[in-house]
Amino acid sequence: MAQLKESHRKFLEQPYVGVVTTIRDDGSPHNTVVWVDVDERGPSFNTAYPRTKPRHLEQNPRVALTVVDPSDPYKWLTIDGRAELTTDGANEQIDKLSAKYTGNPEYQGHNEREQRVSVRILPEHVIARGLD
Repeated sequence: MAQLKESHRKFLEQPYVGVVTTIRDDGSPHNTVVWVDVDERGPSFNTAYPRTKPRHLEQNPRVALTVVDPSDPYKWLTIDGRAELTTDGANEQIDKLSAKYTGNPEYQGHNEREQRVSVRILPEHVIARGLD
């Protein structure tokens, strides 16, 4: 398993959106923009059931994340590995991410028909440019 460097963690703490790639049933890639979280265990993002990403990841846990500094396209980080999904703490995480990305301490998109899920990426490969 690959490890994030401290410079990678600091980069992911910035409010830069990421693009996450999951694998569809037919094997083709599915890309979506996500808010990115990071802690001592590594990167994660938040989504919800019954959206597409959790369904893809339950069928195939391979996942990739790319984050680019919006002011410098030559400063970026790509992580790929396996996903772990949990609903534990997911509502709190989306509120934390809302504060990070919008300044609002409560996520404005809560929907009672959805159940929030936190997706932890267990890194297998980490590639960075402009961070070291």
